Amino acid sequence: MPRQTVTDLSRYLLAGRLSPHGCLYAVHHSVTRPLLVRSTTATAHRVRHLHGAPHTAATPTPDLAHPNFRKKLKDEARLAKKQGKKKPKSDNQTVDGWELTVGIEIHAQLNSPRKLFSPAITSFNDDPNSHVALFDIAMPGSQPRFQKETLIPALRAALSLNCEIQELSRFDRKHYFWWDQPSGYQITQYYQPFAKNGHITLLARDGIAAEDGEGVTVRIKQVQLEQDTAKTLAQVGNIQWLDFNRVGVPLIEIITEPEMHHPRTAAVFVRKIQLLLNTVDACVSGMETGGMRADVNVSVRRTGNPNIPLGTRTEIKNLSTVKSVEDAIIAERDRQIRELEAGGVIAGETRGWAVGSTETRRLRGKEGEVDYRYMPDPDIEPLVIGKDLVQHLQESLAVLPDKELDSLVADYGLTAKDALSLITLDNGARVQYFYRVLDILGESLESSCAKPDFKSYATLVGNWVIHEFGRLTTSKAGPLASGELTFSQEGECTQVPAFLLSQLLHHLYLKQITGKVAKELLVAIHLGEMGDGDVTSAIDAHNLWFHELSRDEYIAIAEEAMQGEGKVLQEFVHYEKFPQGKLMWLVGKMMRLGPTERIDPSTAESVMRAKVDSLRVD
Repeated sequence: MPRQTVTDLSRYLLAGRLSPHGCLYAVHHSVTRPLLVRSTTATAHRVRHLHGAPHTAATPTPDLAHPNFRKKLKDEARLAKKQGKKKPKSDNQTVDGWELTVGIEIHAQLNSPRKLFSPAITSFNDDPNSHVALFDIAMPGSQPRFQKETLIPALRAALSLNCEIQELSRFDRKHYFWWDQPSGYQITQYYQPFAKNGHITLLARDGIAAEDGEGVTVRIKQVQLEQDTAKTLAQVGNIQWLDFNRVGVPLIEIITEPEMHHPRTAAVFVRKIQLLLNTVDACVSGMETGGMRADVNVSVRRTGNPNIPLGTRTEIKNLSTVKSVEDAIIAERDRQIRELEAGGVIAGETRGWAVGSTETRRLRGKEGEVDYRYMPDPDIEPLVIGKDLVQHLQESLAVLPDKELDSLVADYGLTAKDALSLITLDNGARVQYFYRVLDILGESLESSCAKPDFKSYATLVGNWVIHEFGRLTTSKAGPLASGELTFSQEGECTQVPAFLLSQLLHHLYLKQITGKVAKELLVAIHLGEMGDGDVTSAIDAHNLWFHELSRDEYIAIAEEAMQGEGKVLQEFVHYEKFPQGKLMWLVGKMMRLGPTERIDPSTAESVMRAKVDSLRVD
């Protein structure tokens, strides 16, 4: 073994520069401070490869892709530019002649008060490094102690994914060296996870790619318990701060089989996993707050021969939004196709993605099982899960989203789109608010009128809780918009209490106020201008009650609106499809001619429809 020169040693000690020859490069170990790491990007990249897969140069990307594929992309871009719009994502789900295959690994933080192997609490809003046990930072002599309470949310998650719970599971060490992993290895369940063989079904109403038809089932290979790493906080000047509050936080890793074939379906899968985990109270911190991350494995192969093996896969790490899942898959699929069309090969590697990018970027060579040196953890006993515990959790599991969505559509009269929005907004708190308003409104209507139509007022509540509330916090509200609405898990809204909204909708449903007045009252409630009074008192105080026109007055206004509209009225004499647009144009004219505060749009429409129906000639 050659001796290193003093020059080589001084470069290493003073500047972190490594000699490309001799044993110094092979035995170098990174030196990091517990709470502060200073490094350049080049140094970080080099140290990562010393303890992972051997560094191999990526196959150079050719200057020109295959002419046929490139011409196709250019022609599509030119057509899109000519039409004044970008190519819609619905057209990006497939590429002629190629098949995409995607597998996903999802890491989600469990809703647990303790870390996985230490009694330190899991708090993410407290001062940095304020909840760190000795084991969390690999203090010599410290030992892992499995915290039993972390198992409950993990089991709920696995049951919601239709997994088989394993009576016996074990923990393994996954070795890699990086500054966010103090012990030099992560404790996980690679060989014997606690849950296997699950599946979830994605339906057309979930928003999957049209090419997947009415639905597709995605198999879950396994769900395993593991530790999270420390949180790295980038600072100015290539300085990284480390917060060890997060190290050791319990995670589950959900690993799918590689059987998704369209980018949008993969993104919908991630969104549905987040919804499921939140519904069963397994993981309450989603992608938007950093509590869930997705890694996607992407490969392509030519179609036409089913015996062709799957292509070399690349992994895109740490995708933090549902949108980035779809965008990154599309970008990586197109990159691989360009490479293969040009006669190149795909290198197995780990790649990164930045929000707003159009291309993935190489991070490092792909580590494999050998690189991680998996081994059973000798300090942790096997995990034994009793069947009685599994049965109890299964019986007490919350109603899952698909079942609730079916009920909202069939029993409550909501559209599938509105029902899906309702159960996904505000981590499930919005739908609880919907039920609360509905119950209060139902009681008040039953005492005011005989047998109110349940679906009619349920859809009214749904429309206001989704759409009218949405307008309160968007630019449509102009200067009156005042931040986001906040909902509690018990079904209450801070800015618009359920009781006040139910009062408002009570009067609107009974046509005691107009829709315009109702919207103005909602804004007043939102801005806190109601004081200590209620909606009824406000209507009385400002004389906002709706005094509707009589039937004869509606007819007179309809006849006035029809005058001078012979060309429009002629379309109602002979038609194959009823001209609804023309009808609504005439209704709008009625609304302009009559006193707005006394006209109900639905009554105006029925009166005008009766008038034009009398013109019909079969």
